[in-house]
Amino acid sequence: MASPEFKYQPIIELGADDTEYRHLTNEFVSVSEFDGKEILKVEPAALTYLAKTAIRDVSFMLRPAHLKQVAAILEDPESSENDRHVALTLLRNAEVSAQGVLPFCQDTGTAIVMGKKGQQVWTGGNDEEALSKGIYETYAKENLRYSQTAPLSMYEEKNTGTNLPAQIDLYATEGAEYKFQFLCKGGGSANKTYLYQETKALLNPERLEAFLVEKMMSLGTAACPPYHLCFVIGGTSAEANLKYVKLASTKYLDSMPTSGNALGRGFRDVELEEKILERAKECGIGAQFGGKYFALDVRIIRLPRHGASCPVGIGVSCSADRNIKAKINKDGLWVEQLEGDPARFIPDAFKNQAEAKVIELDLDRPMKEILAELTQYPVQTRLSLKGTIIVARDIAHAKLKERLDRGEGLPQYVKDHPIYYAGPAKTPKGLPSGSFGPTTAGRMDSYVEQFQAAGGSMIMLAKGNRSQQVTDACQKHGGFYLGSIGGPAAILAKDSIKKVELVEYEELGMEAIWKIEVENFPAFILVDDKGNDFFQLIRKQNVKCAK
Repeated sequence: MASPEFKYQPIIELGADDTEYRHLTNEFVSVSEFDGKEILKVEPAALTYLAKTAIRDVSFMLRPAHLKQVAAILEDPESSENDRHVALTLLRNAEVSAQGVLPFCQDTGTAIVMGKKGQQVWTGGNDEEALSKGIYETYAKENLRYSQTAPLSMYEEKNTGTNLPAQIDLYATEGAEYKFQFLCKGGGSANKTYLYQETKALLNPERLEAFLVEKMMSLGTAACPPYHLCFVIGGTSAEANLKYVKLASTKYLDSMPTSGNALGRGFRDVELEEKILERAKECGIGAQFGGKYFALDVRIIRLPRHGASCPVGIGVSCSADRNIKAKINKDGLWVEQLEGDPARFIPDAFKNQAEAKVIELDLDRPMKEILAELTQYPVQTRLSLKGTIIVARDIAHAKLKERLDRGEGLPQYVKDHPIYYAGPAKTPKGLPSGSFGPTTAGRMDSYVEQFQAAGGSMIMLAKGNRSQQVTDACQKHGGFYLGSIGGPAAILAKDSIKKVELVEYEELGMEAIWKIEVENFPAFILVDDKGNDFFQLIRKQNVKCAK
């Protein structure tokens, strides 16, 4: 059988770039000639300056297109009250964050850079080092959080104190331009990236749609919806599949063609995207607490595959949709123009709208009294918290468990106060707190039974759905899990957190145990002391979504 003639087909074909860029400077670049070709000479300082600017911008500002999608929730008559509440809070949070003091989310993420370097671009240095220096300068100067840990041994870690290392992937391409995609990926949304190794049997309409809906439903709300939801089906390897999941979540692949060809061109299936988006609207999870807007949009990419492999990847970009493009050409350095005035997206009718009536819960009284009041209300009840809360997350929980395992018991503060799963960003000068939103509750699920049996963690505050073991523990011991809106960390710091004090484990940095004083701190009852779980109720009420 004769081989077809050679034809090169890139797997990813992109259309024209319609991004609006902001010109930074024409310094650091010059043009020369070599072998009859124009050469762009770029000083390493250009990469440092570009990375510093891009990471700063994307930590405090969002894309106009994303904000427009969130704002549309407010005027959709099919939106639930909770959808609108979350959307309005996210827009108000963006307004605070855009001032450049408090970042949108307290988890200011892993810095990730993808660069495509034209063959006619000369940088004369270590590009990764120059980019890393710019990232370092932004994290060191701004009120961001250091989240990266260095392994000292297999079991011991230490926070690097710089948020380095960054993930930097550089590719060679043609031309005299250096193009970049920067993003800051928080742990909550990164943890909702999954790979499934399937087979050809999945590739029929009925099975594939059911599979995608099932996996979509499994995401829950821990990554702060409404989501930009992405699936990639196929790929030359598992790692290639997940690479394109991440790129699709940033809208980088939006200009791909919408049909394939015999040479292996990847494409977007826009028809299937619409079907899955409709199922997301029907599922009832909504923008965190029930409703229509679990997802803002869906991207589904089909790629070539080995006949024996069918990788399927899923990922999200969360409500902190921190993605920004940049480029260097002969005219200088450019970054994508993000939105500096998010308030313009809030409809006039909502700008001064008073909050709906909520239950005010005083936390500065005996725990038995607080629990006795909470038991009067059903799940999904909106609360406004005032008083003292203890802050503890992953490492702090592990250390508290070590005390229990040694027979020492829990410290009294864990018994006397609600526990907020969170880790703050740096505190700006003159403010009581840095951005201080909730972290993913599910990571602490394994501690709940033991802690509640010892009289602690009777009221927990975090984001996202939890496992059955938490519901069972709360029913057995009389506890509650309260949900906080995931994402709007800046507005919580500005309006709700009035005082922050270190309690224990200062050496853990943002993972230390803190005590905070709050007022008008919004929350929802998600798991009660009677065995009710809000998210389980939603799933039961909307079984049609999974069929």
